[in-house]
Amino acid sequence: MVQTIELKIKKLEHFDNNLPLPKYETAGAAGADLRASMPGQENLTIAPGKRVLVPTGLSYEIPEGYEVQVRPRSGMSLKTNLLIVNSPGTIDCDYRGEIKIIIGNFGDEDAIIEHGDRIAQMVIAPVTQATLVETSTLSETDRGHGGFGSTGKK
Repeated sequence: MVQTIELKIKKLEHFDNNLPLPKYETAGAAGADLRASMPGQENLTIAPGKRVLVPTGLSYEIPEGYEVQVRPRSGMSLKTNLLIVNSPGTIDCDYRGEIKIIIGNFGDEDAIIEHGDRIAQMVIAPVTQATLVETSTLSETDRGHGGFGSTGKK
């Protein structure tokens, strides 16, 4: 059974009301699609090796105890050289500014984002904060200090 919470969404002045609000495309979807909202601008060109901040025209009131994670859409990641640079991006519950998506072009040619394109997906997630405790020792494990491929390829 899917848990639901209320997420308040505010349309900003530059939100294109011809675009739908974020929505889950299937009943089992964990992420709701976010769209580029750039009214008056047909598209945005991203040069190779560059990154841009793409507006959605929306801001949220996220319930305390939750975050919104911004993640790539698998189709965009597979079919283009565009990637969400800070993935997953975190939107904290106390942020009230516009949701913007950092997209980078990792290809060799210009890439285009068109107004209304589905550019990312958002996932609502509960937040757990840790009590940070300083110590001079940590428990031992078989892995120890091994990292970055130390457990092998298979």
